[in-house]
Amino acid sequence: MIQAASNEVVVEIRNLQKVYRDFWGRQKVRALKGLDLDIRRGEIFGLLGPNGSGKTTTMKLILGLLFPTEGEVRVFGMPSTDVRKNQRIGFLPEESYLYRFLNAEETLSFYAQLFNIPARERRKRVQELIELVGLGWARRRQLREYSKGMARRIGLAQALINDPDLILLDEPTTGLDPIGTREMKDLILRLRDEQGKTILLSSHLLADVQDVCDRIAILHQGELKELGRVEDLLRVEDVTEFRVQGLSKEAEEEIKQVIAKHNGKLVSMTNPTTTLEDLFLRIVRESEARPGRRVVGRSLSGESPPPAAAQEQKEK
Repeated sequence: MIQAASNEVVVEIRNLQKVYRDFWGRQKVRALKGLDLDIRRGEIFGLLGPNGSGKTTTMKLILGLLFPTEGEVRVFGMPSTDVRKNQRIGFLPEESYLYRFLNAEETLSFYAQLFNIPARERRKRVQELIELVGLGWARRRQLREYSKGMARRIGLAQALINDPDLILLDEPTTGLDPIGTREMKDLILRLRDEQGKTILLSSHLLADVQDVCDRIAILHQGELKELGRVEDLLRVEDVTEFRVQGLSKEAEEEIKQVIAKHNGKLVSMTNPTTTLEDLFLRIVRESEARPGRRVVGRSLSGESPPPAAAQEQKEK
């Protein structure tokens, strides 16, 4: 069941500025310059920007790990420096710092104890999260044997151990292969749609942000450059796109004449393409379903090619 974002503000940022200074107190880096943001309950909010734009600094200020030079951050109506808010927050840092000689079950159990989760609930929660992130087959392997992608998965499970209302994800798809990336994004969407979580996602990967975020803020050199809903920011207002299947050449010519009649300019009339991600995932999944067979191309709608084309592909 999809739960729409509400107008309740979970994170409120006003005139936030952060200056890093050297040993003598001289200004070294101005990481944030007067940032204003509101993050609402039940939405996935994306912080987008190149490395060094202030994304991680913003997250650390929300968590209370850093103190602002000017301005304020309020989380659940409390100052970011109030540690009580952390009971309702889950955090996946860009680099997960986990105990290498513990396995997945031991790791999650350890963090659950830090939140004083009772033993019976703790055991149930640990098993559910391991299955949720797809590591059931490696639950008893030490983390030192995990790949970077597996470490990201167990890091996400650790961030969810306290069933948080607000989840902060810093570069969540780092180290994941294309299939793992897609699964991570699907999991983020499920956390919003099925559990009503509020998620703040930081990334410099455009596809990740576009696929999952409701609203985004684009930062550059510590300044807010753009803010809004993804579909509104990506819409090209002065271009109208038609996507039609099975159109004859005669019909195409008629459409061109209608466009010219109304003083329109035909920019392009071509066959659309899918994305490399969709193509890659489809080929891998269909190859797994039909081992040893080459995957035959499909149309954009996902329909199989005509029998003649399939037979021709088989003969080749």
